[in-house]
Amino acid sequence: MATPIVMPRLGDFMTEGVVTKFTKSKGDSVTQGEVVAEIETEKVNYDLEATESGLFHPVVDEGSTVAVDGVMGFLLDEGESVPEIEKTQSISSKVNKERTRRGLDGANRASSGASGKSPIPSTPGARKLASRLGVSLDSVTPTGPRGRIVEADVRAAAEKSSDEDTSFQLPQGLPEPSEILDFSGMRKAISTNMKQSLANSAQLSFFFDVDVTEAQEYRRSVGVGLGEFLIKASAEALKKVPVMNSVVAGNSYLRFDQVNIAVAVSLDDGLVVPVIRDVLNKDLQEVSKELKSLSEGARSGELMPDQFLGGTFTISILGSVDGFTPILNQGQVALLGVGRTKEKVVVIKGQIVVREIATLSLTVDHQVVDGAVAANFSRRLQQLIENPNRVEL
Repeated sequence: MATPIVMPRLGDFMTEGVVTKFTKSKGDSVTQGEVVAEIETEKVNYDLEATESGLFHPVVDEGSTVAVDGVMGFLLDEGESVPEIEKTQSISSKVNKERTRRGLDGANRASSGASGKSPIPSTPGARKLASRLGVSLDSVTPTGPRGRIVEADVRAAAEKSSDEDTSFQLPQGLPEPSEILDFSGMRKAISTNMKQSLANSAQLSFFFDVDVTEAQEYRRSVGVGLGEFLIKASAEALKKVPVMNSVVAGNSYLRFDQVNIAVAVSLDDGLVVPVIRDVLNKDLQEVSKELKSLSEGARSGELMPDQFLGGTFTISILGSVDGFTPILNQGQVALLGVGRTKEKVVVIKGQIVVREIATLSLTVDHQVVDGAVAANFSRRLQQLIENPNRVEL
């Protein structure tokens, strides 16, 4: 039986990937576990392994952009013919049918006949891709068998729309630009995800100062950074205010007991957000070791796709500013921004003293988190940071 080779989902919000290279030629024998293709996304490069053994038959060219779950080729038995792609796409769609129905896949099914019109002839894969790319099937020119819209038609329409949208006139009074740069690769992914995050959530930010003097002394004594301590303290605060450890999915929001903290890592051309999983069950030294490993892997481009998945809360550290308003990692309901620490004169029990203070910013999705809940979390986090002996280290 023919086994489809499909574009894997390598990130929470990945919609497509590029087949940069096939490592096998048409007709080559493939053994289960062998690498058959090299995949490139906005954040990672990935070697795709065969899930079964068979004869390799690609159906797209190298360099092609393929939607998640889209078919790139087949593994065939000896003498077996190549199936119709649209049939296989229908099978691929069924795999995620329940996820899509519950809103967990991030894509809505294309409606047909809801407005009284006849359904537009199209393949299941084309409808799914159109929903992901925001393309109306009414605007797509069909080229498939019997006048049906196929995935290639949807991509062509999306590219045409993108080309039209990027045309611009230089505003009056500006000098000629030295360079015009397109949104592409990681920069495009960041742009898209940030706009979608703002469009699909009700974001509200809070600012509060925290005395980190004791925390700094403690973390220096055990040889870790302040960031690692804040990750652990945040996990403890999330345990006390669990609604903050939630993810919005469609018309529902999912609350978790396990705390998976995503940490923003800055790169030369953007940023990535790898995830430290199950922070509550790791001690401070384990968190520190994993954070260093993830940061080094992110900067060298060696992280695996699953290391970006599953975050339930995010921390972004900018040590060069006093405070900032972070944008939520799409789907999550809370993000902690950490500004620089600096010595300030404060009054404690009537005495003027100098303490090391950090400004923290908490952004929440007001659809899930009310102001009083965010304030409760902020207060608990502040208490944990200012009294590090309370953190289960």
